[in-house]
Amino acid sequence: MSRTLIILNPAARSERAQRFRSRVESLAQNCVVCATTHIGEAESMARRGVHEGFEKIVAAGGDGTINEVVNGLAGSRATLGLLPIGTMNVFATELGLPVHDLEGCWNIVQGQHTRTVDLPKANQKFFVQLAGVGLDAQVVKETSSQLKRNFGPLSYLVSAAQIAARQPPRLFIQSEDALIDEGSFVLVGNGRLYGGPFPFFKHAALDDGLFDVVVFKRLGYLEIIKYLQDVVFSSEIRVPEVEYFQTRQLRVESDQTVPVELDGELVGNCPVEFSLQQRFLRVLTP
Repeated sequence: MSRTLIILNPAARSERAQRFRSRVESLAQNCVVCATTHIGEAESMARRGVHEGFEKIVAAGGDGTINEVVNGLAGSRATLGLLPIGTMNVFATELGLPVHDLEGCWNIVQGQHTRTVDLPKANQKFFVQLAGVGLDAQVVKETSSQLKRNFGPLSYLVSAAQIAARQPPRLFIQSEDALIDEGSFVLVGNGRLYGGPFPFFKHAALDDGLFDVVVFKRLGYLEIIKYLQDVVFSSEIRVPEVEYFQTRQLRVESDQTVPVELDGELVGNCPVEFSLQQRFLRVLTP
């Protein structure tokens, strides 16, 4: 296991993550462990790990940590491992990892079973699970670290309630597979899950070479939140206010300042161009 690098986010935003830190360090005694101190450092650590020849690079944190690590190792021969200890662990859940069993996840890291998945990109930045343009990115933007420490995943619901009365932006959709060209909120999925163990993108697969896109049409935020619930708890998306399609390329623009999030982390504003590299990332899986 000497060729395994563990990139640990000790500030992963939950008390649960803090409790797991000593366990991660105990499990990884025979590996190189590097702890991050600021946002963006996990990416540079992963890039340096690739340069130094590590065969496995393990993200010990939540989806944001995974995102940074993936951007550091993308295109290399290194394999991604996951130790899910963050506030949100959607990608690990998507892959079928036992997210509440750290020792079980470590056993997977020590093994050799891998899955090769698609790696999507928004402008120049990769992501693994999900991108959002509009509402959820605005929620991420306005959810403070203190709120996340106090409420965990529920903190995002608190922020959503605070912005629900505002007027959503106009988003312009460009894709040869879309039946509409305008909406208020756009979600782009690589896998099925969104916001936890919810099968939001009904036909998505991590290795099918396609994005799954959900566009909420010209709706207010309160209406969008209502339809979000409908989409989560329905087996198919049939409501006319929501457009669902699969595509290989997508562009979203706006004449307003609209934030974009990737895997739960803010990356900037519109316009954003989505592309995808098929079966480009190797991940250690059960």
